[in-house]
Amino acid sequence: MNRDPRVHPDRSAQWRADVVEHHRLRHDLAVVRLIGEYVPFTAGQSVEVEVPQFPGMRRRFSPALPPSLDGKLEFHIRTVAGGWCSGGIVADTSVGDQWKLAAPQGMFDVDPNGDEVVMIAGGTGLAPLRSQILELARHECPPATYLFFGGFSPRDLYAADMLVLLAADLPWLTVVPVVERLDDPSWPDEWHESHRVNIAFDEDDLIQGTLAEVVGSYGSFNRHQVLVCGSPAMTRSTVERLLDAGTPPERIQFEGA
Repeated sequence: MNRDPRVHPDRSAQWRADVVEHHRLRHDLAVVRLIGEYVPFTAGQSVEVEVPQFPGMRRRFSPALPPSLDGKLEFHIRTVAGGWCSGGIVADTSVGDQWKLAAPQGMFDVDPNGDEVVMIAGGTGLAPLRSQILELARHECPPATYLFFGGFSPRDLYAADMLVLLAADLPWLTVVPVVERLDDPSWPDEWHESHRVNIAFDEDDLIQGTLAEVVGSYGSFNRHQVLVCGSPAMTRSTVERLLDAGTPPERIQFEGA
């Protein structure tokens, strides 16, 4: 019998974890770290989350860390327009809050012994792809991996410091920052300013354009494992551009459309 939880998930199983850190990095975005029971998901999957502010309401988020036997979890949460649950998590999460987690599902599957990898992340679509990168780092010789990380402006690249350090530590990882405009909006974001650090993408490394435009300019990825994750609009346009450029559909995995 196949007991792989990705194939036959136990829908009744539930785990608990306590918030140990809550970092609001932008006016609409927070990183939440927890420690609790081991959750048997797979890197790239999402889980249902119930928070104490909204009892009985579940939302699905992707961990930004691969499974950890010591129960460490990390989520990147962005306020969704009209989404009062995500907004409440970003603004009101406190250390000590207990979260309930359930129902791992979905799959971004990367063969650590396979072809080179192209990852395309818009905003917090970075979370499951970062999980996959850290999972690949557990292998001796991971394939060359190219991460295109996009936002509207430079300050939307909320994980710039982490990605710069990660790329410096992993010689097989190349990070390509993509922005639609090279200057930030004129209005200040107090959360961005309060968490500003000296580690960031070099201005000369920023590529201007949408993720779909930039990725499409590279032509066909017909010998790559391709993963796309972000907003529905970004995912649709990027997958369409990949297909138009000749990337075989069976090579593309995506979430968000």
